[in-house]
Amino acid sequence: MRDQVRSAALSSMSNIAEGFRRMSDREFIRFLEISTSSSDEVSSISYAAEDQGYWTEDQASQVRKSAEKVIALNLGLIKYFLNKRKK
Repeated sequence: MRDQVRSAALSSMSNIAEGFRRMSDREFIRFLEISTSSSDEVSSISYAAEDQGYWTEDQASQVRKSAEKVIALNLGLIKYFLNKRKK
């Protein structure tokens, strides 16, 4: 479970970086969406880790808050680029 959380968190970060280096807004959006999915995975795993007693409620909550921040930032960027296209 620990490795899965690490992998998903690293995937989220890596997809933001990879998408940033792409030469199109469309590609960046695609990688932001993938990053968001990986952050959702981290959040989901935190519930399982808490339920199984691997993490305390506070630990799991902190992980979920961090994942939600990443998701919110990704969605904000996606919205920005989609609005930019409409103009």
